[in-house]
Amino acid sequence: MTVNTTSTFYLRSILEKEKLFGNNFLDWYRNLIIVLTQEKKLYVLEQPLPVLPHENATRDKRDTYRKHQDDAVNIGCLMLATMGSELQKQHENMGAYDMIAKLIEGSPVGPHVLKMIGYMETLGRLRFPLGQELATDLILQSLPDSYSQFVMNYNMRDYNKLLLELLSILRTCE
Repeated sequence: MTVNTTSTFYLRSILEKEKLFGNNFLDWYRNLIIVLTQEKKLYVLEQPLPVLPHENATRDKRDTYRKHQDDAVNIGCLMLATMGSELQKQHENMGAYDMIAKLIEGSPVGPHVLKMIGYMETLGRLRFPLGQELATDLILQSLPDSYSQFVMNYNMRDYNKLLLELLSILRTCE
């Protein structure tokens, strides 16, 4: 009996159907995660390329580095191929890890804050509730650098808002 080692379960087509144009980042990113999980290459987005091993490094370390580098190039090309031309121009000289970090910087704040609130509610259900001030601080610290002026103003004015009110203010600021 022979075993077919080629994968008949090919998911890349879901990325090819809907290119990234900026306003559909969350859908595109979710599909990218699905594809990379199936291909066992999600680590490329989660871990930066390791430092180039020394000449006297073990073969295993050199092979690990080479695999990560090859996977990063392949995933970077996949990501560029599934973007609109304007986004391609902005990201063409970046690796996959840096590309996704920059894209996340420009993604909508609403889903991120809702996800953070969900994490905090989960902690509460696990009998480890966070106080309002700590929860607010965690959300503010999790925001990208582009929100630094907002965070400074929020802290200076000593707002004491509920998390959903903070979300509303952030959406207005966006």
